[in-house]
Amino acid sequence: MRKVLPEASLNRLAGRIAASEQRHSGQIRICVEAALPDSYLWRSATPRQRALTLFGKLRVWDTEHNNGVLIYLMLADRAVEIIADRGIDHHVTDTDWAVMTARMSDSFKAGRFEDGLTQALEEVSALLMTHYVLDAEAPRGPNELPDAVVVL
Repeated sequence: MRKVLPEASLNRLAGRIAASEQRHSGQIRICVEAALPDSYLWRSATPRQRALTLFGKLRVWDTEHNNGVLIYLMLADRAVEIIADRGIDHHVTDTDWAVMTARMSDSFKAGRFEDGLTQALEEVSALLMTHYVLDAEAPRGPNELPDAVVVL
C-alpha cells in the first residue's frame, strides 16, 4: 500500500481536498483499501458494496447539504467506486459517474494511483463547484469531514 501511495502522496491528496472544499460546500473523502476484508470475500460481496458501507461508516452521507462524495479505491483489484450523496447525485447522471470512474481506472492500470485520485478529485470538485458554489459574501461553514485520506 505504501509503495503505491507513500505518505507524501497521501498528504498532497489531503491538501487538494482541503483546497477544493474552500470553493464549494461539498465534502469529499478518499478511501484506499488494500483488499476486501475476509467477511466480504466469504459472502461474495463486491467493491461497490464495500464502498457503500464505508460511505456510511465514514459519515459521508451526514453533511448539511447532502453533497458528500466518497472516492474509493481497492488496490488488490484496482476497483474504483464513486459514491455520492443524494444532493449531488441528483445533478449528475450515472453515465457521468461511470465516465469518471473509467478515467480513474485507466490511470490505476498504468500504476499512476496519485494521478488517478487527483483527476477524480478535480472532476468531483468541478461538479460540486457547479452545483454548490460558495457565495463569496457568505461566511464559510465548518469543514464537516476530515480531509485526510482514509487508508484501511
